[in-house]
Amino acid sequence: MGDETALPVVDDDQTHGSNVLDIYPLNCYYFDSTRALPFKDETLSDRLHRLKSNYAARGMRTCVEAVILVELFKHPHLLLLQVRNSLFELPGGRLRPSESEVDCLKRKLSSKLSVDEEGSVLEWEVGECIGMWWRPDFETLMYPYLPPNVKRPKECTKLFLVKLPESRKFVVPRNYKLLAVPLYQIHENNKTYGPIISGVPQLLSKFSFNIIGT
Repeated sequence: MGDETALPVVDDDQTHGSNVLDIYPLNCYYFDSTRALPFKDETLSDRLHRLKSNYAARGMRTCVEAVILVELFKHPHLLLLQVRNSLFELPGGRLRPSESEVDCLKRKLSSKLSVDEEGSVLEWEVGECIGMWWRPDFETLMYPYLPPNVKRPKECTKLFLVKLPESRKFVVPRNYKLLAVPLYQIHENNKTYGPIISGVPQLLSKFSFNIIGT
């Protein structure tokens, strides 16, 4: 009838196992606080200058961030850090020179979600990378793709799924708040959460959620 092309059919049974996320209720976890972490108190001009200086010295900045889910009121919730009662961020941060992405994310999760927990070192189960955001130049905007004409991007942020165990104690710096926010509230809410966080629900659309213990 036309130029339609039939696409191959994927058997759901072949992909179901890997696309199911086990999540536990929020009341399985415990929360405490510890000493505050220092903030960089800088203007937009200061930050731009820092980005340019770091790029000249080390090349493209690479960051990793964690997508961590819990259940509350029968809905999946995303764990977010709130800074200064206004800014929201996913747990994570910048890679050190020659540090692997997984090692960096584990280090950052330990520093922001389990700081000084009686000297113990927590294990973090870092899963697949589910999204990447790019900063083509030193402007503030980031994009969920790399334009083909951009040969030297200035920053790349990668989002990884992190699976929680059945129970865990979170110890968060006092100048941060750890929040559990429902995915439906985050979806396309760019104004409140910014483009990366508000895009997380769409990145999770290929998964189904298996809520354990309810």
